[in-house]
Amino acid sequence: MIINDVIKKIVFIENSLKKGDYLFVWNGIKKRIKSENIAFGLKRDLSEETIPPRSLISLSIRPYQISDGKYFLLDKNNYGLIEKNISTCYVAITNDGEPCFRQWLIDSSQNPKIYKFWGDSFPMLKNDEALLENAYTIPKNRGFGIMATATHLISEKGKEQGVKHIITFVDKKNVSALRSIVYSGYKPYTLRKEKWFLFIKKVSFEEIPDELAIFLNKFVFMKNTGSLVSNNAINPYKSRQKVSG
Repeated sequence: MIINDVIKKIVFIENSLKKGDYLFVWNGIKKRIKSENIAFGLKRDLSEETIPPRSLISLSIRPYQISDGKYFLLDKNNYGLIEKNISTCYVAITNDGEPCFRQWLIDSSQNPKIYKFWGDSFPMLKNDEALLENAYTIPKNRGFGIMATATHLISEKGKEQGVKHIITFVDKKNVSALRSIVYSGYKPYTLRKEKWFLFIKKVSFEEIPDELAIFLNKFVFMKNTGSLVSNNAINPYKSRQKVSG
C-alpha cells in the first residue's frame, strides 16, 4: 500500500512537470527541505447560535460526486484526497447547478485515515469532534464571499452527525481565509507550528502568544488594539487553548 502511494506521488510529480507546473513541484520540494509554517487552530461550538454569513451568490450544499472532479482540476494541493475515501467531502452549488467550492468535514471515525494522509498535523479527534479541512474555491467564483457562507452551511451538517465541536486550521498568512472562518462562527483556540527539515516533519501545538493575539485582533477581528488595555482583552484566547486530543 505504501509503495502504491509512493508510485502515485511520483506519477503525479511527473505529470505536473510534463504540464509545465515547475514552480508547484519546486515549492513542494523546497518546503520539505527546510520551512516553518504557523497556523491558527480555530474551533466552533455547534450548540452556539451564529449569524449565517451571506455571500453574493446563492448557495446550496450537497455531498461531493465523482462527476464534480472536472471542476477541481486546479486544486493540486488536495491531490489524492478523494482517492483516500476520507468522509465527508461537500461541495457548494450555485443557482446554475455548478460546483463552486468544496471542503471536507471529517468526523472522529476517520482518525486513522486523517493520520495516514496528514501525519500528526492535526490533533486526534474526540468522539464528538470533527475536522474541517481543505477548502477550495474555484477561481472564477472568488471574490463573492463564498467561503464564509459555504463553511457555515457545511459546518451545520455536523449536527446531523452528532458532532458538538469542529476544529480547523488556517495559515497565519491567509488573512482572508481566517476572516471567512471567523465569520462562519469559529474562534481561535491554539497555534500550530509545522517544521520541515530534510523531508522530516515536526509538529507542535502551543498557546497563542500575545503578539499573535494582537495580530488576530488587528487584522482578522479588525479591532483597535490600542484600546485593548488589559492582558485579557489583548489575548482572550488563553482560556480556550486546551488542544483537542
